[in-house]
Amino acid sequence: MSKLWGGRFTKKTDQLVEEYTASITFDKELAEEDIQGSLAHVTMLGKQGILPAADVETIKDGLHRVLQRIKRGDLEFAIADEDIHMNIEKTLIDDVGPVGGKLHTGRSRNDQVATDMHLYLRKRVVEFVELLRKLQEALVQQAKANIDTILPGYTHLQRAQPILFAHHMMAYVSMFGRDIERLQDSYKRVNMLPLGAGALAGTTFPIDRHFVASQLKFDRVYENSLDAVSDRDFILEFLSHASIIMMHLSRLSEELILWSSTEFHFVELDDAFCTGSSIMPQKKNPDVPELVRGKTGRVYGNLVGLLTVLKSLPLAYNKDMQEDKEGMFDTVRTLQGALQLFAPMIATMKVNKDRMRQAVNQDFSNATDIADFLVGKGLPFRQAHEVIGKTVLYCIQQGKYLLDLTLDEFKQFSSLFDDRIYAVLQPENVVNARDVYGGTATKQVADAIVRADNELAGTAAWVAEYAERSN
Repeated sequence: MSKLWGGRFTKKTDQLVEEYTASITFDKELAEEDIQGSLAHVTMLGKQGILPAADVETIKDGLHRVLQRIKRGDLEFAIADEDIHMNIEKTLIDDVGPVGGKLHTGRSRNDQVATDMHLYLRKRVVEFVELLRKLQEALVQQAKANIDTILPGYTHLQRAQPILFAHHMMAYVSMFGRDIERLQDSYKRVNMLPLGAGALAGTTFPIDRHFVASQLKFDRVYENSLDAVSDRDFILEFLSHASIIMMHLSRLSEELILWSSTEFHFVELDDAFCTGSSIMPQKKNPDVPELVRGKTGRVYGNLVGLLTVLKSLPLAYNKDMQEDKEGMFDTVRTLQGALQLFAPMIATMKVNKDRMRQAVNQDFSNATDIADFLVGKGLPFRQAHEVIGKTVLYCIQQGKYLLDLTLDEFKQFSSLFDDRIYAVLQPENVVNARDVYGGTATKQVADAIVRADNELAGTAAWVAEYAERSN
């Protein structure tokens, strides 16, 4: 059969043009969504009396057979048929005869492909919310298991103040919680129906777009036909959210890489998530977090790439917009892989509590509490800050830590020191002194874990509800 659009042309398409412009090599991933949208469209054509009932049933039966062939993997797609839409329509016509050509009544590939991507992406949004929930769950479990584990907290990658390891894990729970919120909020913009916009101006057929929306479980219909076929904001929004998620994963990856090094030795990743060296038999490399850190750049690139494609496009559809899919598919695969690996990697991670405690005992991260102690005695904070700075310098010169000093040594810097300073400097007391909402005190972290458990239950309920809507 000649091209389904070939009536106006007098020459065959150049072979190189066919290969260069075809999208079937990647948009075949939209096959199930394409048939899902076609089934709703042809049902509407029958309801509206645009097609006879017999034709509608013939087309629907044919589409189901095509879908089964795709699922079995025995349908060979052809570059000559350009894209997933034309490949499916050509296969349908081969199966049911010329009546299959009636399927495209009242629609264009422009609104068809936009519908496919909305259907595809709304499933991914729900999927990623669930994957993030599982990662949060793993982090919360590590927090529960380490509610009494103290490690140095860092700023500028320098020892700052002692914190609970559980508090550190809960920081990432909060980060990924915001990622979940962003994805959930984006669902309402993904779950919009562009079908019925035609090529750009609508259609002369008496279609019912809202019926199609109800068939496909879309909440809304695009208000403007030009916007419907040219909008890719929902993909940009997904790529932006994915970039932020990858950034969060990359930050956690960096810490896991540092913490699992001999220099830190705070954690050990399970062997299942590490690899060895081809030449150095002693090596255990944290390849999963390293690759996640590296792959973050490609996700950023996909976002910037699509922003660049869209920045100068006039309304409505342009062939440039074919470039919206490969980056989206690549981001989906990249993010899927990272999240699927991260939750079990965190869940199986061993925490070296003794090494963390040793690190806390051999630094000056409790120095701020001495300043606070002196402030409580009436010394202005800036003067207290100077006193402790000189005390720390003395310790460095003497090869000591603050808890090693005698009371007489403390008093040479301020007469306000007394025996209570030793209790103040104990890591547990330093941690629990931060007993403010969101702080690192044991009580505050325990309360945060309870709140997180409640949020996890709420997220699970959202996933259950929206997974049903999206299938």
